Amino acid sequence: MADTAEGAPRRRGRNETEEERADRMWQELIQEVRVAQMGVQILFGFLLTVVFTEKYDDLTDTDQTIYLVTVVLGACATGALIGPVSLHRLVSGRRVKPQAVRLASRLTLLGLVLLLATTTASLLLILRVATHDGFVPYLVAGVVGWYLLCWFVLPLWTRHRHTAK
Repeated sequence: MADTAEGAPRRRGRNETEEERADRMWQELIQEVRVAQMGVQILFGFLLTVVFTEKYDDLTDTDQTIYLVTVVLGACATGALIGPVSLHRLVSGRRVKPQAVRLASRLTLLGLVLLLATTTASLLLILRVATHDGFVPYLVAGVVGWYLLCWFVLPLWTRHRHTAK
């Protein structure tokens, strides 16, 4: 066992078979996907209604383009985050769970990246419509930075910091 910086021994893993590990990882992944799916589906549902409002016709061509890109990103994020459910259903009982978990994990990560892009584009559109101030791109960049820190930088730092080498 490797020692941590504090001197305490670090466990290298659980004593489980590949199938047990795949089962555990699948359950953890599905819980994570549920949270992300809820967010992207609410956001996507809201986006779908915008085009039917009177305000939509008043948007500039640029804002309408941002809206269309945002809707497509939301649709792609929804697909990626629902993908693991379909994958599980179609390969269930085929004895490929470890491979399915890896693929579902990649789909989920892709879904999170697409959710980040959807949220960014939504925020940009909303702030452009709500205010025409020049600070909007900076505010959106700050929020994107926050998302990157919370969703990717801190988890990757934790993985690097606390994973045995």
